[in-house]
Amino acid sequence: MLQGKTIVLGVTGSIAAYKIANLTSMLTKLHADVHVLMTQNATNFIHPITFETLTGHKCLVDTFDRNFNYNIEHVALGERADLVLVAPASANFIGKMANGIADDMLTTTVLACKCKKIVAPAMNTNMYENPIVRANLDKLETFGVEVIEPDSGLLACKSVGKGKMPSEETLLAYILKEIQFEHDMTGKKVLITAGPTRESIDPVRFITNHSSGKMGYALATVAARRGADVTLVSGVTNLPVPLGVRLVPVQSAADMFEAVKEAAPTQDIIIKSAAVADYTPKYTSDQKVKKQDSQMSIELTRTRDILKWLGENKRENQFLCGFSMETENVLENSKEKLKKKNADMIVANSLRVNGAGFGTDTNVVTLITKDWEKELPIMKKEEVAVQIFDEILKG
Repeated sequence: MLQGKTIVLGVTGSIAAYKIANLTSMLTKLHADVHVLMTQNATNFIHPITFETLTGHKCLVDTFDRNFNYNIEHVALGERADLVLVAPASANFIGKMANGIADDMLTTTVLACKCKKIVAPAMNTNMYENPIVRANLDKLETFGVEVIEPDSGLLACKSVGKGKMPSEETLLAYILKEIQFEHDMTGKKVLITAGPTRESIDPVRFITNHSSGKMGYALATVAARRGADVTLVSGVTNLPVPLGVRLVPVQSAADMFEAVKEAAPTQDIIIKSAAVADYTPKYTSDQKVKKQDSQMSIELTRTRDILKWLGENKRENQFLCGFSMETENVLENSKEKLKKKNADMIVANSLRVNGAGFGTDTNVVTLITKDWEKELPIMKKEEVAVQIFDEILKG
C-alpha cells in the first residue's frame, strides 16, 4: 500500500512516545520505508533500539553521531521524505519548530524537509491551553503544517482534559490520507450513500436489513484519500467516520431521500450504495394491537426510489453509479437496472457468492456500463472502491 514511500517519524519527550512503536510497526507492514528520529528526552520514555528493530534503520538522536555511514543525514532524509509526522509533539518541540530553531537531529531534519509536515501535540492540558503554545500552533498552520487536535481524557499526570495524543489508528489515517494515493480527485465533489435504513413499525420496533455499510464507507475513505470533497449520507452503522469525510446521519428511507435530494445538485459523482427498504410501515399513534393477537397486520407504503430520482434529475457531466445486489440473473437484472435508472455504472454482486454480500470485508463485483463489463476477483472492499473510482475517472 505504501511501497516506495519514505516516512519520517519524529518522537519527542512525552509518555505517549510508546504508542509510536505500534505506529511504526503498522507502517512497515504496509511496506513504507520508515525512519525514526528522537529527541534526547524521548529516549527516557522508549529506547531507540525498539525503533531500529522495527524499521531496520538506525534511530537518529545525535546530529553529530558518527557511528553510521558518512552523510549529511538530516539533508538526505529531508530530500527523500514523502511525509514527516512528529508524534508526540511536545510544547518544547512545537516552540522550536514554529520559530525555526534547529538544535538537534529532529529539528534540523524537519527544517530541511520540503514535504508535508504533520504534528500531533501531546502534553498537560494547561500547557496545551497556554496562549504561547496556542500561538505557536497557529503559526505552524500558517506555514502549512497540519496540526492534529489532541483527544480529551485522563492524562498521564492524572488530570482530565485535552492534551492526549490520538490513537495510532488515527495517526495512520492522517498519513494514508496524505500519501496513499495521488490526489487525482482534488476538486471533485462526491456524494455516497451507505448503510441500512430503519423503518419504524411503532415507537419501539423497526424494520431494517443486514447491510453493514462497509462498502459505502470504503468508497468514502478512498475518495477522501484521493483528494475529493466527500459527503456520506449514512444509515445507522457501527463504523467510524472516515477522516476528512462529511457525515450526514439518517434513519429512514425518507430521511435518506431528502438528504440526497438536497446535496445532489452540486455533486460531480454520486454513488448510491445504501441498502434502502422498498417499503415502509404505515403507522398511526392510535393503532392498537390486542395482547392475545398472534399476528399483527401492517399496512406498507412504497418508499421513494432514490437511484431512479437521481437518474431522472442527473445534470450534465454528473456521474451516477448504483449498486445491484441479486440472488439470480445478476448480469441481466443489473443491466436492466442500469437502463431503467439512467445510471452511468452499476456495481453488481450476488448474495450467493462467497466473499460478497453484507457484513464481509471483501466483495466480488462486476462493473457494468452501457459499453462494457468488468468482472473483478474477490478483493477487499477498499480495493474494490479503488477500482470503481479508477473506472469513473476514465470516463
